[in-house]
Amino acid sequence: MVEFAWLIPLLPALAFVLIIFLGRKLPGDGAPVAIFGMACSLAMTLYIAVTWFLGGASAQYAERFSTSVSWMPGGPYPINVGFAVDALTIVMLLVVTVVALMVQIYSIGYMHGDPRYPRYYAYLSLFSSAMLTLVIANNILLMFMAWELVGLTSYLLIGFWFEKKTAMRAAKKAFLVTRVGDVGFLSGLALLYINTNSLDLFGHQGIFENLKMITGTVHVGPWTIGLVAGIALLLFCGAIGKSAQFPLHVWLPDAMEGPTPVSALIHAATMVAAGVYLVARMYPVFLADTSHVALNVVAYTGAFTALFAATIGLAQNDIKRVLAYSTVSQLGYMIMALGVFGYAAGMFHLMTHAYFKALLFLGSGSVIHGTGTQDLREMGGLRKKMPVTFWTFLIGTLSLCGLPFITAGGWSKEEILTVAYHTNPIVFVVGLLGAFLTSTYMFRLVFMAFFGKPRNPKVHAHESPKVMTIPLMILSVLAIVAGFVGTPFANVFEHHMMPVLGEYKEGLESILSAHGFVPGFNIIVFLCATAVAFGGGILAWAIWHKHIIKIEKLEPSFGWLAKIVENKYYIDEFYNATIVWALMMLAKAMFWFDRWVIDYCIVNGVGYLALMASRVWGLFDRYVIDGVVNLVGWITKTVGNLTRYFQTGMTQQYIFMTACAMLLLSLAALALHYSEATWIPFQISGFFR
Repeated sequence: MVEFAWLIPLLPALAFVLIIFLGRKLPGDGAPVAIFGMACSLAMTLYIAVTWFLGGASAQYAERFSTSVSWMPGGPYPINVGFAVDALTIVMLLVVTVVALMVQIYSIGYMHGDPRYPRYYAYLSLFSSAMLTLVIANNILLMFMAWELVGLTSYLLIGFWFEKKTAMRAAKKAFLVTRVGDVGFLSGLALLYINTNSLDLFGHQGIFENLKMITGTVHVGPWTIGLVAGIALLLFCGAIGKSAQFPLHVWLPDAMEGPTPVSALIHAATMVAAGVYLVARMYPVFLADTSHVALNVVAYTGAFTALFAATIGLAQNDIKRVLAYSTVSQLGYMIMALGVFGYAAGMFHLMTHAYFKALLFLGSGSVIHGTGTQDLREMGGLRKKMPVTFWTFLIGTLSLCGLPFITAGGWSKEEILTVAYHTNPIVFVVGLLGAFLTSTYMFRLVFMAFFGKPRNPKVHAHESPKVMTIPLMILSVLAIVAGFVGTPFANVFEHHMMPVLGEYKEGLESILSAHGFVPGFNIIVFLCATAVAFGGGILAWAIWHKHIIKIEKLEPSFGWLAKIVENKYYIDEFYNATIVWALMMLAKAMFWFDRWVIDYCIVNGVGYLALMASRVWGLFDRYVIDGVVNLVGWITKTVGNLTRYFQTGMTQQYIFMTACAMLLLSLAALALHYSEATWIPFQISGFFR
């Protein structure tokens, strides 16, 4: 079955083609076609996952199945393209197919009545196909192509309601900001090809194998290590853009302007996870940097992003924006884990986060659908009117906050903190602060939305239809049970994930051992993680539910800080005043140059000179060329007019003219004779003298 894994991305692609060409002619305006295609992809993924993790496929294919076909056979280093399946691939396939299917089912109710309903499902199918292709690609060039297609489809989905200027601008912002990171990704790809002579990820002639040969020689020096570190950092640029890490995080909160199911699919589980997946897939490149400069940059970037975004989430009043900054923060956690050598921990949190964050986004969509507002200040008391939404949302919140022993997020977050505790104490402390703030702003959201009394009497809340609540129930179950595959007591997830690194696995394990890391339960980390999770919840309970701590009393002292945080540290304003302003000025200057220099002076100047030259040539042609031709004709005509009086065709006239000519010659001879007194009859010399 694994040999046909290429069908997993193909089925949603076929659904996209059918919906685009047939649209409303299909049953259900195309929604059943999209859902059926994704359901088939999920079924194939589940079958492959079960056979793989039970040991059959893993033993048969020696931890990885990969196949390629020749794509560009010419040249000394031909380029192949194909797909690969290993434990990392299967985890991502499960994440994408499960979340995508839940989102598509949920969208039946949420997008009902939308005038572009078929197009919406076509875009969802194309996005899912692109993301699945990115996951199974065994060639970094094919991965990059799918990566860019993911960016295109996210642009289409974020700006789906393009009538709204905010949605249109958010789509452009997401597309352009992520392209900044993609420039680094493409540069790193090119350097890898130049130095390893390959674009294949696996195999004896693949990137990882050739890179190992380069860094494993006795001649390796600072230049080689610096080159590898540079390549790793360039690849990481792609992750910074796609996974919304500081300073390219600004696109993700604005991307909430798209439909809420799109937010759940793209910006909670799949597209933003692509950056984390890129770092995990290219992890051997980061490990080949023995100076660990690249991984330190990854760790501190992720840690700063996690804390930075968590503080902003604390001051947002839009329910989707709170979750958006939560996503940025949790992505920082995943990146942070990979940076502190927590390869399995980072991917474990990616998997659990996909389920509970999709649950939270779809839950927020249910709240918006039932209340008609996104502003937390207009909500309140929803737990009685929307019980299913409340309980499922609460489960997602507890999982995100890291409730120990019960929720999936509790297990994965604790594993990240355990690795950081041993390898980087600074990152560990930052991770605890981020977890505390996460618990605070998420319970603030829960208390403001679901507890207390309704704040706006115009809001008449009601529970969402079953087509929306059933996906919430399924995801809430996954938000609990998905974590049990990675408990510190029996970490099945890590057992299957570590062999993906191949020969680099031993190097990673030796690094962790050198830092004193021992797999298993760590009571210190557990107590710290539990304390911050409950501490944040208690603080939110005291401020926003029981009002024991009055915000009004804090404003005189911290009002300025709250204003800064509420405005997202004015990062967007800074970019607008510097980079965007500079680019706009450059664009205006280039427009002026194009209009007045290129168009007016050069293009129009050349046209004017050509026009003047044509006019001069017209005068020359009319009065010189045509004049000469006309002169020749006039002379010919004049000579003809004169000669026609002599060439009449009458014999009498010719005899008369001959006689006259002879008479004239005789008279001329006599005149000459008498003038010289010499008679030389008919001598030519005398006649002409």
